[in-house]
Amino acid sequence: MNYRTEKDSLGEKQIPADSLSGIHTARALENFAGIGGDINPRLLKAYGFVKLACASVNHSLDYLDGKKFAAVEQACRELSDGILELPPSPAALQGGAGTSTNMYVNEVLANRALNILGLPCGKYDKISPLDDINLHQSTNDTYPTALKTAAIFASIELEQSVSELADSFQESERIFSEIIKLGRTQLQDAVPMTLGQSFGAWAEAFSKDRWRIYKCKERLRVINLGGTATGTGAGADRRFIFAASDELRKITGLPLARAENLVQATQNLDEIVEVSGILKALASNMFKIFSDIRLLSSGPEGGLGELQLPQKQAGSSVMPGKINPVIAEMVCQAGIDAIGKDSAITAAAMSGQLELNAFMPLIADNLLGMFDNLITASQLAKSMLAEGISADRDRCERNIHSSTAVITAFLPMFGYEKCSEIAEKASENGQTIKQYLIENGLCEERTYKAMTSPDAAAALGFRKRKD
Repeated sequence: MNYRTEKDSLGEKQIPADSLSGIHTARALENFAGIGGDINPRLLKAYGFVKLACASVNHSLDYLDGKKFAAVEQACRELSDGILELPPSPAALQGGAGTSTNMYVNEVLANRALNILGLPCGKYDKISPLDDINLHQSTNDTYPTALKTAAIFASIELEQSVSELADSFQESERIFSEIIKLGRTQLQDAVPMTLGQSFGAWAEAFSKDRWRIYKCKERLRVINLGGTATGTGAGADRRFIFAASDELRKITGLPLARAENLVQATQNLDEIVEVSGILKALASNMFKIFSDIRLLSSGPEGGLGELQLPQKQAGSSVMPGKINPVIAEMVCQAGIDAIGKDSAITAAAMSGQLELNAFMPLIADNLLGMFDNLITASQLAKSMLAEGISADRDRCERNIHSSTAVITAFLPMFGYEKCSEIAEKASENGQTIKQYLIENGLCEERTYKAMTSPDAAAALGFRKRKD
């Protein structure tokens, strides 16, 4: 293998001659091994947009000539489109507030641009990772800008997938609107309701999540590009500072805006914590709802068995015929994982010191990881589970009519004390409420059916008849 020699402030290093990465990446690979896995691809794609915006402004200000800019532009677009074949990246969890990621991108883009011009990698006197690709920039403004850009794109994807999941539950609300079932509170028999009402509640919960996710763009749109190291703009052309965010907005089509106080925007990450909290709310709903679905499908013979889930794989290596609710379990685990990531983001965000937060890589990896997992979980929850749920109507009706809790439907007729007495006596006699009421002449069968019908359950209370 042929090598080239690169230098930094610590000395020299031999780099494979055709490698798109350079000495800064080589040191990062040695220092951080592979902790945390690879850098999230969303961050790298967003970095392509950020570097393109910076290069475009620098070209307009005559810092990059036309030939050099054309090569850099192509390299940036290849990165942002995800078609650039990338060399091994530094670890996701790296020291330096993301400097290794920024330098990795700078080196890759510089060397790819050199190749586009027909020049060998490492010919930095022609295109430099620092003096050209990183011109008028710092890790401390490009890294959080790339993160917010990536997160906005991810929020758009997540909003769509959650919206489709809500629509699927809303369709089930319609389909199951005529199935009466037993409502339960504290896992105890409660009042009659329809299965459609349960699905309607779940659909509404996801609709609220969709709206909260839609508002993430507002939390993330303010960026500190142009602030360089501490938000003062040190080392950057003033014209660049005022133009870079606008250029990034035009390139991405996102509603990005330069922060009025770049120092504050470089120091604090409270908006990331806020967005993480929004994702945690979705995770909480996902866990609760799919836990309910697991419970309602339990058994099937020995449990509640009111819902029937799509069968996806054999559930046991020792119990023949056992089928587990694996999709619901996966969704619940994605929820737990997201809640854990939110805690890590909160801890890292509050650990920033003075003008910078050194733990940006942890924040970026966890935030984008939350988006990735919740997008995938919500998509699979819809296609692999929600769209295939069916109901055991007979089981639902048998459960409700065999429970003394059905007497609650007769409160308007008999009052609380009389209903308590009926429930107690029916239980003592080993009778259902229906049997006791009809045998004791307290109501006719048609009245019982009317009081326990889906229409009655969905009527939102009762209307007192006038004498």
